[in-house]
Amino acid sequence: MSSNRTGFTTGTCAAAAAKAATMVLCDMARPEEVDVTLPDGSIVTLPLEMVEYNTSSASASVRKNAGDDPDVTDGCLVSASVRWNDGNEITLLAGEGVGTVTKPGLSVPPGEPAINPVPRRMITDALKEVTQRAVQVIISIPGGKELAQKTFNPRLGVEGGLSILGTSGIVRPFSSAALQDALVCSLNVAVACDVRSPVFVPGRIGEKAARKLFRTSGEQVVEVSNEWEFMLDHAMNCNFDRLLVLGHPGKLAKLTIGYWDTHSSRSGSAVPAVMALAEKIFGQAPPERSTVEGIFRELDTTNQNKLADELAADIRRKVSNRILNRFEVAVVLVNMTGEPLGQDGDTSAWQ
Repeated sequence: MSSNRTGFTTGTCAAAAAKAATMVLCDMARPEEVDVTLPDGSIVTLPLEMVEYNTSSASASVRKNAGDDPDVTDGCLVSASVRWNDGNEITLLAGEGVGTVTKPGLSVPPGEPAINPVPRRMITDALKEVTQRAVQVIISIPGGKELAQKTFNPRLGVEGGLSILGTSGIVRPFSSAALQDALVCSLNVAVACDVRSPVFVPGRIGEKAARKLFRTSGEQVVEVSNEWEFMLDHAMNCNFDRLLVLGHPGKLAKLTIGYWDTHSSRSGSAVPAVMALAEKIFGQAPPERSTVEGIFRELDTTNQNKLADELAADIRRKVSNRILNRFEVAVVLVNMTGEPLGQDGDTSAWQ
């Protein structure tokens, strides 16, 4: 029987840890749990994993519980170390496993800890419930540097660890909104770095192929995952000159039949459309296969290229229409190992 348990964001955990540590710094009793006010005004109670105090600082930790969401930080410790600060401001610093922003375009400027605006407010509000004095807060996630390699952070220019995230304070299982937030951050970084000809790819196969086959900067290749409608809509508001769509035909062929969300649970198979196109080109359908990759494997190299070129042309027309011809579009299709199968449109801008 499936469940649908919610959890808490890293921002909520960081706020709870910082509040608990500040309570101890203020000579209050060491709490076993702490209340945190969420952005919507509701209050949640989080248990504490650890609370420590020495002569000049205090620390506390909360273990992240992401509920049923497959979050890479689920089970991690989110820790805060606090000490009194000079002046009258609360200062947030990145400790072990928390990244630092190095590129423009994100909601936090370069040079700052990768603690997003809502978690920043949650942390500062939690501290002000305890004291009006200035406090220096160091947020840490042990092991976060390694975990960050499994996230979008390296592509966003967040170095050294994870980001402290959250807009509602609550993690809702399998939230597409969280994925969309991460994807649009990549687009914002590209815009801020003055990219005029981005490359949209579904995932890692496309990304590796783009960097192998074309000259691209780090910010130029933007992962779209399955969110083509969402990302193309955002791209229409950007000052782009042209767009390269690159990936495996198994995903991208779905765009030709109107599936702008290409997730397998929310879209149909592209096999019938590719089979029909192959029959149109060759006068007969190739042997029936259950995947688009299987269809291409049945063809010799020359016919693979013919089919891929025609399919790329159809994808390019559909994407161009979707963005109202706002900018030029080119499409390159690659196989599972990233080798080119076919293309349509002018790719000279990426050569």
